[in-house]
Amino acid sequence: MSLDLTDITLTYPDGENRLTALDRVTLEVPKGTLTAVVGPSGSGKSSLLAVAATLITPDTGTVTIDGQATTGMTRAELTDLRRHKIGIVFQQPNLLPSLTAAEQLQVMAQIDGRKPRTARDRAMELLDGVGLADQAHRRPHQLSGGQRQRVNIARALMNDPTVLLIDEPTSALDHERGAAVIDLITRLTHRQATATVLVTHDRTHLTAVDQIAEVRDGRLRLPAAAR
Repeated sequence: MSLDLTDITLTYPDGENRLTALDRVTLEVPKGTLTAVVGPSGSGKSSLLAVAATLITPDTGTVTIDGQATTGMTRAELTDLRRHKIGIVFQQPNLLPSLTAAEQLQVMAQIDGRKPRTARDRAMELLDGVGLADQAHRRPHQLSGGQRQRVNIARALMNDPTVLLIDEPTSALDHERGAAVIDLITRLTHRQATATVLVTHDRTHLTAVDQIAEVRDGRLRLPAAAR
């Protein structure tokens, strides 16, 4: 098991009371599978993703990544875990405007201390995997929205994460480009053997995912396997 959320409860201050964002949520995402998390706005999807990314510590429950429980880890230990075990694809690509597509990826590896040649080779391998090898020299303003999102996904895979967490990757894309991005995520999940969680409000592209988890009012249920 690569990602395991067990009995997670998360609350936020709400005046004199507390608002429950996640209510005893349990979710298992095996290696090499894609789980889509769906639900209306405000249901708790983003909170679930933040807990899985160890960006927020839940009130109760356990997050286990690649067999390692995060309970009791220091901030520095969690940062190191994210750097080596977790890839995060945010809703907006947030690419650095002055860097080429290849350089966006290389920066991630250089932060981790990899040699420039090794970083370059890995960046080109991943750009080829997302169909952008011929766009490696282009900067964000020279890429389409779908291409920028593919660079964003490749960047999240740069350090070979065990867990891949993706937030609304198709929200700014039309139907055709959105379908292509979901197909890409599915293929990369199987090829890279990541435990992938995809948060989305759009159910139209989910025919090939391995599991659909629905969040409502902070509670999670698994209505049906997608296949």
